Amino acid sequence: MNKALIGVLLAGSAMSAAHAAAAPYEKIDGGVVVTPTNGTAARVEVTVHGDGMFHVIAIPAAMKGYTAEASLMVPAAPKAGAYEVTERAGHVLIRAARGTADIELATGEVSFLDAAGRVVLDQAGAPRFAPTTIDGRQYVTASQQFNRASDEGFYGLGQHQNQQMNYNGEDVELAQHNMDIAVPFLVSTRNYGILWDNDGITRFGNPAPYKLLGDGLKVTSGGKPGFAASYYLNDKLAVMRQEATINYQYIRDQANWPEAAKAQTTAATGGQNTAGNAVQKQRVVWTGQVTPDKTGVHKFQLYGSSYFKVFMNGREVLNRWRQNWNPWYANFDLPMTRGKKVDVRVEWEPNAGYIALLHNDPLPAADRHSVWFTSDVARSVNYWYVPGRDMDDVVAGYRKLTGKAVMMPKWAYGFWQSRQRYNTQAELVGVVQKYRELNIPIDNIVQDWFYWPENAWGSHDFDKARFPDPKGMVEQVHDLHANIMISVWPKFYPTTENYKEFAAKGLAYQGNLKMGNKDWVGPGYLNTVYDPYSAEGRHIFWQQIENKLGKIGMDAWWADASEPDLHSNLSIEERTAAMGPTARGPAAEYFNSFPLMNSAAFYDGWRAFKPDVRPFLLTRSGFGGLQRNGAAVWSGDVASRWYDLRAQISAGVNTSFSGLPNWTHDIGGFALEDRYAAAKPLPADLDEWRELNLRWFQFGAFSPLFRSHGEPPFREIYEISPAGSPMRASMVWYDELRYRLMPYIYTVAADTWFKDGSIMRGLVMDWPNDAQARTVNDEFLFGKAFLAAPVTEYKARTRKVYLPDADQTWYDYHSGQAYRGGRTITATAPLERMPLFVRAGSIVPMGPVQQYVDQLPDAPITLVVYTGANGQFSLYEDDGRSEQYRSGAFSRVALNYDEASGTLTLGAREGKGYANMPASRTIKVRWIGPNQSADAASATDTTVTYTGAAMTVTRQR
Repeated sequence: MNKALIGVLLAGSAMSAAHAAAAPYEKIDGGVVVTPTNGTAARVEVTVHGDGMFHVIAIPAAMKGYTAEASLMVPAAPKAGAYEVTERAGHVLIRAARGTADIELATGEVSFLDAAGRVVLDQAGAPRFAPTTIDGRQYVTASQQFNRASDEGFYGLGQHQNQQMNYNGEDVELAQHNMDIAVPFLVSTRNYGILWDNDGITRFGNPAPYKLLGDGLKVTSGGKPGFAASYYLNDKLAVMRQEATINYQYIRDQANWPEAAKAQTTAATGGQNTAGNAVQKQRVVWTGQVTPDKTGVHKFQLYGSSYFKVFMNGREVLNRWRQNWNPWYANFDLPMTRGKKVDVRVEWEPNAGYIALLHNDPLPAADRHSVWFTSDVARSVNYWYVPGRDMDDVVAGYRKLTGKAVMMPKWAYGFWQSRQRYNTQAELVGVVQKYRELNIPIDNIVQDWFYWPENAWGSHDFDKARFPDPKGMVEQVHDLHANIMISVWPKFYPTTENYKEFAAKGLAYQGNLKMGNKDWVGPGYLNTVYDPYSAEGRHIFWQQIENKLGKIGMDAWWADASEPDLHSNLSIEERTAAMGPTARGPAAEYFNSFPLMNSAAFYDGWRAFKPDVRPFLLTRSGFGGLQRNGAAVWSGDVASRWYDLRAQISAGVNTSFSGLPNWTHDIGGFALEDRYAAAKPLPADLDEWRELNLRWFQFGAFSPLFRSHGEPPFREIYEISPAGSPMRASMVWYDELRYRLMPYIYTVAADTWFKDGSIMRGLVMDWPNDAQARTVNDEFLFGKAFLAAPVTEYKARTRKVYLPDADQTWYDYHSGQAYRGGRTITATAPLERMPLFVRAGSIVPMGPVQQYVDQLPDAPITLVVYTGANGQFSLYEDDGRSEQYRSGAFSRVALNYDEASGTLTLGAREGKGYANMPASRTIKVRWIGPNQSADAASATDTTVTYTGAAMTVTRQR
């Protein structure tokens, strides 16, 4: 579109009558439909929702006559507010209060302008469509680009784990995986969002899928095509051969392994081969030269597990480990010159793992730095444009479309203890008892998988030998003032009665059964999942859970493997064949939306079962709209490595940008290298393992949900940290701090519902024009008061911390030292403490240490006021469990601090109040200035009694 024309359009230039006749449009409810005279779309429908959100559907000729189905992500879009349609110079404009959609009649291309008439999002050319057939039905691949050559920052897109905060210039594939959450929602520093309304696999960035290196890009070794591949057994060369690509990516690719290099490995045998002899160590080295045919920044991905390294021209670009059964992508970029060879060396210790080296060509700079969505299976280009005053407002707009983030029970924000796994009910109850004996705060215990008889996955039955009295177990946990969550997969063995109920109605997928894929339990069992796209399927799924687990008093649900992961390490084609067809259509069309539909089964079922008790669901995968189903997400089976700890930070922030505020991770990482998991690890390895866990625990205390989980060694605080050690003291201190901060944390959490807020925030949300704030990937805001800077390097005792905003004062939480913002400082980071800062003007409500949430419901609240700037907060309280908050059963107290007068005003109580609300409250006030610390829990400057009427407290100077 001609940008210079925009001012003319808004000024009201007349459109030619001839063009109007050639490119007609018609008004429809909420907007217009344009029939372009050229371009790729046969029909473009643009409608307004609310006061300025727009929905665009561009339908190609191949899909002429298609009528869009109701969106899974946007089941009830807001009706249009006031708007007007005008026609100007070959364009039709839909003006709403917060912006304008400008559609060029000849092409159907759309641009979006803000209320002042400035272009915010500009369609870059016509949509791209290519026909494809899925399950005998006609579809298209659909691609649309916007804002070429843009310098804006891009965030959201779900959860991805390559330490990427700003996605401008990056390629991101949205395809559900154990550690990857696909949410096709993008937030820009230009204060708009795009919800790409497609349920299938989608790529952001380069529309071309990555290919195996060697498939298209020339690779040679010793003058021959391909890589020189050397296979070693116990460091002795066993096989050497030429290989066109490096490709052991999926189970099916293992058939290519050379016979002479096969061996029993540690992962396959637990240390012994089938003959009882010592295992053999495998190693593979690939070498070759790559000759690029394009100059520019080439992008590479190493999909791998176990130990691997990559060298380019002798420089190490990757050195990673992942558990062998859970490979994932590691990205790196390399500038290359056309015709100039680059040496490649890949070293791998397989240990029954997987590997593939992939590549994508450079894009022109303008395309590389653009908004570009491409979906493999589509019927149209279908997206929602969401404007905002700021990035918070954009997230709020997304929730107006996809659903409010419903409130979690208050206890969900306490400490969670989990393990892979508790083998008996005595183990589980004993853990809670031990925490209580040691006076270490805890609110939640988790029963992970395999509580059922070995051959009865999906029965929801307990193995009576290990769990003789499940109801009694739950009651014991409740008597200890804790809550219990239980793992429920969407998976069923075909021998169970629950499976048979689904199968009788055609509501169990058959693909995995037909393939004969068996799981890893015992001898291996056939298995499949149910169809959550069927309302009847969701109802049956929940009723089975309610009858076996709900009625014995379980408090919360853990929806593991909700991608769904029917069988790990299958190709996308094999995964698709195993997970459909769905009741709604082909599995490929709905590849990413299974976790949304599965979460709805829990949410709707629970609300019918216990209509006045807040649901809680933890699900391994998510999708657009998940927040409306009382669901939190976690980052999957991540590795216990320092790289992975750091990767959690950007993963969590971008999940929050994606509208999902309740996010968590396995403190310490889920899976361990053998050196950590050994019965008697070397002292150096044990020291590193403990330090990694402590640093991860410190980060966890400032994550939306605070949860320890993983494979052995056991993760309980009293198991992992020696009694009397600095590590134990630090872990207990952070656990207690979490509970001291509960009035602040619960208010921030409540504001995700009441104010569409976020708990974990990128620095860019408050400083969108700060280039460093846009890209920093190892810091975040916890609410608006705290800046957390986790330590992600072994033995680091200082770290660089960027403090934004030259006009802002930041206080070191531990020492009280004041720093001016707009610069990077070297912060102290002793082993026992993580760098933590509070911005001036913050009002942080705190309480005493409690052993569980609301142990002391009328306990005094300390308002910690960080002086140096004006500030405000709004303290929220309710009963913590019921749904009455929806109808006003809560307490709100507005808090305002005026720096000039030194006064703190407590506003009159708002809300209807809640059951057992204290009529009055002791309020303590602490004023924090430079070199004063809030660490001293008992320190108080002023004490008042608050009865619900407005009052003022003045600082003594």
